[in-house]
Amino acid sequence: MRCQDVHQFGQKLVRRQQLKPTEGLESPKARHLNTLDLVVLGVASTLGAGVYILVGEVAMFIAGPAIVISFLVAALSSALSGLCYAEFGTRVSRTGSAHLYSYISVGELWAFVTGWNLILAYVIAVASVARAWSHTFDSLIGNHTSQVLEGTFFPYMPYFLATYPDFVAMAVLLLLPGLLALGAPESTLHYKVFTGINVSVLSFIIISGFIKGDLHNWKLTEQDYTLNTSESTSSTSMHPAGEEALNPQRSIPMSTMIMIIICFVVCFGVSAALTLMVPYYQIHPESPLPEAFLLVGWGPARYVVAVGALCALTSSLLGDMFPMPRGMCVMAEDGLLSRGLAEIHAHTGTPVRAIMSSGNLAAIMALLFKFSDLVDLLSIGTLLADSLVALSVLALRYQPDQKFSKKEKTEEEIEMKPKLEEKPPEPVSEAGNSDILKSLWFPTGTIPTGKSGQIVYGCAFLLVLLLAILSLVLAQWPSQVFSGDPVLTTVAVLLLLLITGVTVIIWRQPQNPSPLPFRG
Repeated sequence: MRCQDVHQFGQKLVRRQQLKPTEGLESPKARHLNTLDLVVLGVASTLGAGVYILVGEVAMFIAGPAIVISFLVAALSSALSGLCYAEFGTRVSRTGSAHLYSYISVGELWAFVTGWNLILAYVIAVASVARAWSHTFDSLIGNHTSQVLEGTFFPYMPYFLATYPDFVAMAVLLLLPGLLALGAPESTLHYKVFTGINVSVLSFIIISGFIKGDLHNWKLTEQDYTLNTSESTSSTSMHPAGEEALNPQRSIPMSTMIMIIICFVVCFGVSAALTLMVPYYQIHPESPLPEAFLLVGWGPARYVVAVGALCALTSSLLGDMFPMPRGMCVMAEDGLLSRGLAEIHAHTGTPVRAIMSSGNLAAIMALLFKFSDLVDLLSIGTLLADSLVALSVLALRYQPDQKFSKKEKTEEEIEMKPKLEEKPPEPVSEAGNSDILKSLWFPTGTIPTGKSGQIVYGCAFLLVLLLAILSLVLAQWPSQVFSGDPVLTTVAVLLLLLITGVTVIIWRQPQNPSPLPFRG
């Protein structure tokens, strides 16, 4: 009995949500977001704290002038991730979030993990941007707020929290959800205004940086670093709207690619301008762009940049807060959260309870946690969520088409039933095992079947396990592996061979021939 209970529990964890023939054609949320609106939302949520604050920290402590290459790699990774989401939404005939797509394709457990990762990623992103907004505003008024709060609360704050509670960031996150609760058409107007100001200021930064820049700052030597740091130490002071889109299967992929291109061009230009204006080791990590204009003699421009940063961070806050409650709403509709969070307000057409709940959670995190810790948590959560989506897409691409009608399904069951009643299943022989092994490399057909789908499922999870072990080995003992240690090098090579073999097995299986609309 216990084994049976465990088996039933395991089946519940991997059970997949079944789509009805007409499910997903209509959405309770009004559709009013076109491609331009989606592009604005993406740009608003992306061009925020990263391009105004983190760009300085990364350039100074990690990449230097090579930060432009870092943004190129990030853009390529983002494009591939965007294509995964696009293919996910196309193959599943129901609009929604990555949580819903995972629920349909790989099961309830991974859907739960994916959904919570996305929610936490959005919550942490909102909290980190709110912290950055508070810091930028405080710098404009002479850092008086931070000085008073730190002097009052620092002795009482635990070491793992921020040095002082950021009441300004919390207040911002308690006010903005009210704006989102008004509805998508009203809030997208604010995105467009703030995003327009943001792009204009960033364009000014790029043009000014290339005018005042010096190519010598990209050819720095160790002697330049030693000489300038010793001289300047005393003078330099030291971070899915899928259900409301008009045509989600085409507008979402298109807007994603356009948004990634725009953000890459802007981030590439800003990082290039910053590292051309100022040697990377003289960049101010907390306020890189305003201080850069001060160092090149354009003092008044720092206030323009500061105002632009506030507008950018405000639009980034709104852009990150827009999909956050909608992810909670989808999970609530599937019963993985309180169903009250899925209620849509009759007048505004928005999930008001989900908006207020997610906003309050983000406000608490912004109040207590440090900006750098929030950014690290955001990176981990986003990487895990996107990896789960990529794995789900890999599994779904090789599955048989599940979008058949009730009639087709009934006929298939009628055909299968006599075959099952003719004779009981026979034990698997050596020849049967040989056929199974042969089907791994030489599938019998060009259309996915249940058998080939199961092979891909098993290989996909095995691939994740092997990649995790290889990553652990390379992270813990990198020098021993590359220096030729007999044990660790052998383990790494064997893991690479197994990963290659599993990848080839997946590649050899027949793929679902369903067309992808966004390719046309």
